[in-house]
Amino acid sequence: MHSSALIRRESLVLILLLLLILPVFSQVPLSTKSQKAIELYQEADNYRVRGQNQEAIRLLNQALDKDKNFAEAYYRLGLVYMTLKNYPVAISNFEKGLSLTTDARKQKVYWYDLGEAYLITGQYDQAIAYLTDFIRVENQNRQKANQAEQLLQSARFSKENATAKANYQVKELSDTVNRFVLQYFPVLTADQQELIFTRRIGNTSEYDEDLVISRKDDQGRWTIPVSVSDKINSTLNEGTCTISADGRKIIFTSCVGRQSYGSCDLYESIKMGSEWSVPKNLGPNVNSNEWESQPSLSADGRTLYFVSDRKGGFGRRDIWISRLDESGNWSKAMNLGEPVNTMYDEISPFIHANARILYFASKGHTGFGGYDVFSAEKKENGWSVPVNAGKPINDHEDQFALFITADGKKGYYSHEVPSNDGSRSRIYEIKIPEDQQIQYKSNYVKGIVTDSKSNKPLKARIELVNLATKLVESIVESDSVTGQYLIVLTQGSEYALYSNSKGYLFNSSNFNYSDVTRFEPIVMDIRLDPVARGSSVVLNNIFFETDKYELQQKSLTELQKVVRFLEENPVVSIQITGHTDNTGNAAYNQQLSEKRAQAVYNYLIAEGISDKRLSWKGFGQGRPKASNDTEEGRQLNRRIEFSIQ
Repeated sequence: MHSSALIRRESLVLILLLLLILPVFSQVPLSTKSQKAIELYQEADNYRVRGQNQEAIRLLNQALDKDKNFAEAYYRLGLVYMTLKNYPVAISNFEKGLSLTTDARKQKVYWYDLGEAYLITGQYDQAIAYLTDFIRVENQNRQKANQAEQLLQSARFSKENATAKANYQVKELSDTVNRFVLQYFPVLTADQQELIFTRRIGNTSEYDEDLVISRKDDQGRWTIPVSVSDKINSTLNEGTCTISADGRKIIFTSCVGRQSYGSCDLYESIKMGSEWSVPKNLGPNVNSNEWESQPSLSADGRTLYFVSDRKGGFGRRDIWISRLDESGNWSKAMNLGEPVNTMYDEISPFIHANARILYFASKGHTGFGGYDVFSAEKKENGWSVPVNAGKPINDHEDQFALFITADGKKGYYSHEVPSNDGSRSRIYEIKIPEDQQIQYKSNYVKGIVTDSKSNKPLKARIELVNLATKLVESIVESDSVTGQYLIVLTQGSEYALYSNSKGYLFNSSNFNYSDVTRFEPIVMDIRLDPVARGSSVVLNNIFFETDKYELQQKSLTELQKVVRFLEENPVVSIQITGHTDNTGNAAYNQQLSEKRAQAVYNYLIAEGISDKRLSWKGFGQGRPKASNDTEEGRQLNRRIEFSIQ
């Protein structure tokens, strides 16, 4: 659901909340004696509560023509203009109505709405004054008083931070992208070559939403957006979406026309080659008979954050989470809980490619008024207290969503503004100063997986393992048609990368990003050898101290990988071989290579692998894979391998 639809939904809820306020007026005689004005006033409210705002405005103005001092008519005009987000006119009507009443029971109602309207328009002193007055006298409606307290905190925060502004460079994307009346909720692939967003060619409900994609050309310019796929887009609405880092899994919102569990559900499509699959509903573990929308996928497409107004949350709209299990099924959605979710609305989650930072919009955390963008960091024991993203991302207007690129250097968002013929929106790009960028930046390794003998593309499972924690941090699959893969790497850890396909030896790579501050994308094609006599694998994640042969703890991930391979291939026998560079004495190197190979052999025996399937041998410096004239070459030559016998 895009921001216009969200606003319409907000308006309906606002109407229901305001119905709780109106009894204050109904308990007190109206300020007019004109029976005709009262009739017009009451007729106008029938239209107002149904969202027929222009008719309500017309009738309320007619009531005021009958009596210019009809205070309650000014108040209800203010309510209608608040719904339309025409805050200056709403304020004018509230102020006029307030000036015409001395009844304290009516005055406090004006104070609350004026406080909110002044906050939304960035007039913080006025907001603070009115909200303080309201809180001082409201001793019956505790819920309303709490809401006023939240608004007052935001007004004070806004005043204190009014001049604080990060040195962001903000620019609209070109008219090539911003070519529609409405475009919103942009997301990008990790390589920043594809931009996907929702577009609407008109700003009324008769125009449907579609998902479109723009790609960068050879000069780095965004091309004309085209439909993501005819299988995804229909004559009905396809709303907010999210895409995996490799651009091969998309989840989007659809509210009518598809098999559904409720008002709006989430659907998934997978890309194979150049074709997207027919979308399927994510099922009852994710979707409910309530409203689900605004999905955000982790980089590997296996963790899903989304928004729902189902029962069991902290507020009306909360952020929920579901994970993909080994069978390919989404788990039962769980509420993300505090401190992210509040008794108010949290919407538009975006999980960064590093899987640690969650951005979202909220009305429940202290900000500049309305919806602000916040971020929270995932910790071992939960989420950190959310932090306001600050200016210029946030201001007194609603900010619904923010996308930060994997490398942390850029952000993308849409901004919607009213116009004479309805709202319009544009997509913006911001360049984030280095000192304001996220701590754990991400990049990626990508390439093609092929059969080493036939060169044909392979579908392979690619796992990224944190060697310190021994946890699998990410799992992706290469495209079965093209062999292409992309997996995200994040600063702060040393990783093992494994590529597996049935009937093939696994491939092992190592990436040490424990201390690096800058790193670039890596292109690495992977060639997998069929399981056959003579095939061999370099074990790139077996580690020893210099001149030592005791296995380091971080070698256990790789060793367990070998154990699993042998268990899955019970008729296979292997020889483990040790190799060194040419530094030092050749006889010493021969002895060291033998002891290291034997250490791996002994580990496998201890894990229950039969000694009849294993042998070991040391080759010292006699079989180099690269020149020993460089450190990079010598590092390649210091290795453990195994080969099929």
